[in-house]
Amino acid sequence: MAQKTAPDSTRRSERSRRAIYDAALALVDEVGYAKLTIEAVAARAGVGKQTIYRWWPSKGAVLLDAFLDLAEQAARQASEKAGREEAATEIPDSGDLEADLKYVMRATVDEFNDAKYDAPYRALAAEGLLNPELGAEFVEKLLEPQLQLYVKRVRQAQEAGQVGPAIDPRVALEMWTSPLAQRWLMRSGPLTHAYADTLVEYALYGITPRPTAS
Repeated sequence: MAQKTAPDSTRRSERSRRAIYDAALALVDEVGYAKLTIEAVAARAGVGKQTIYRWWPSKGAVLLDAFLDLAEQAARQASEKAGREEAATEIPDSGDLEADLKYVMRATVDEFNDAKYDAPYRALAAEGLLNPELGAEFVEKLLEPQLQLYVKRVRQAQEAGQVGPAIDPRVALEMWTSPLAQRWLMRSGPLTHAYADTLVEYALYGITPRPTAS
């Protein structure tokens, strides 16, 4: 008689976690964050709500982890398309800072315009203003790591003599990332590749007239 093997609790937990992530992301898009509940997520995922509370303290914490997982999957898929084994976690350094920043900013525009990212990202940004603990975690786990990629790329440009040595990369990156985020958050204008390109150009070259070649 074949010997029965014990259920793999690790695999079962991973399946439950994946189902919870999928449920949270789907529900926040369908009903919005205000109406999102742990009970609804549990029912959609096919798990008991005690399972969720064992892993997360609140619906905001569930959604944050679900969104982080979504972002990680997107990075992995981008790497696979580029033929890389590791996740895409660096801004490319082609030697052309303007081209590299435009490449990443256009990708950010595409992400902001993607419905699967929009609802959870907005929910987390809004809830983070009301919930300081979640807001700090949102910045630490999601926002700041993304901004640090720009810091690294600007420092590489400084080393190549393309950016002034006295420039603070952390302040500099806000000249192109912050206007894009503000337009997306407030829906104050269209998010396009052309707009992203313009932000990069204004940040790198300013708005004063540039001398023409003689």
